[in-house]
Amino acid sequence: MNSPKYSFIIPVYNRPDELAENLLSLSALTFTNFEVVIVEDGSAIKSDEVVENFKDQLSIIYHFKKNEGPGIGRNVGAKLARGEILIFVDSDCIVPPKYLDIIEHARQEQSDVFGGPDRAHQSFNTLQKAISFSMTNLLTTGGIRGQKKSVERYYPRSFNLGIRKSTFMEMGGFPLTKMHPGEDMVFGIELIRRGYQTQYIHDAFVYHKRRSTLKQFYHQVRKFGKVRYYITRLYPYTFKITYLFPLAFVLYVAFSVLLAFFNIYWPLYLLALYILALFLTSSLLNRSLMVGIASILTSFVQFFGYAYGLAQATLKHWITGRDEYDVLNKPLFGE
Repeated sequence: MNSPKYSFIIPVYNRPDELAENLLSLSALTFTNFEVVIVEDGSAIKSDEVVENFKDQLSIIYHFKKNEGPGIGRNVGAKLARGEILIFVDSDCIVPPKYLDIIEHARQEQSDVFGGPDRAHQSFNTLQKAISFSMTNLLTTGGIRGQKKSVERYYPRSFNLGIRKSTFMEMGGFPLTKMHPGEDMVFGIELIRRGYQTQYIHDAFVYHKRRSTLKQFYHQVRKFGKVRYYITRLYPYTFKITYLFPLAFVLYVAFSVLLAFFNIYWPLYLLALYILALFLTSSLLNRSLMVGIASILTSFVQFFGYAYGLAQATLKHWITGRDEYDVLNKPLFGE
């Protein structure tokens, strides 16, 4: 049997329904020289039956392992993959039919690594569309997520990442840590630091469902804030002042409310203008007033969650000298 050109690698944890949507989208790809490698990361709710339903439509490798986090799961999947090029997508992503055709046309031969953005599908519910807006729009912290067309500055992310298998093995795979989210940020920084060529393909997007409740979203962005502190300590040169924007926003909101007690209202007026900008931008982009309203809420949840996580990790280290993740005092990459 000839080896496929591409291997989709999908770590999954307790998400059989989302994986079913993912596999359904992969089965509709118009470029068909690919396989799918699914690594079940110790799930209590397994996806084996879902995988079995797609065995006649897709070339699938299914592997169950103990829970160690998605980064290590991707490493296992890479070793099982037979393709020349590995493509990592999250289990909650939907891949458009022309995705591989776009990559085939746009990918530059000298690029070792490539990737694209994420967006909301029209079938997503109001909250999912609002979360997608908050995570990707320039008016929110989506503006600091590294969606660059510049080859030199694009840091790939694991929800939509393609890489030569040989490059991946040279790298030693994803970091050997349970730090998540954030392991893909470290991976992207290391790729750039080691001189590999990355390419941003704007049209090679995936639909990313993300978290389905505000509570889940809050916990996710709080973790983003935490790992940003650790990544800054690992790679100080990657720090940008924009990473402090969520914390500055939270402090501004508190300051505005405090001044209102002294009959100083102009800070609140500016805040109201920003909220209006969020509402109008999201409403127009999503063609929905309800998504516009929900986007105000999700953006505030994102700001407050991220700021709290960043402050929590920073203060914990400063006060106790202890860290939550094992990324600072041990090797991060295998051989």
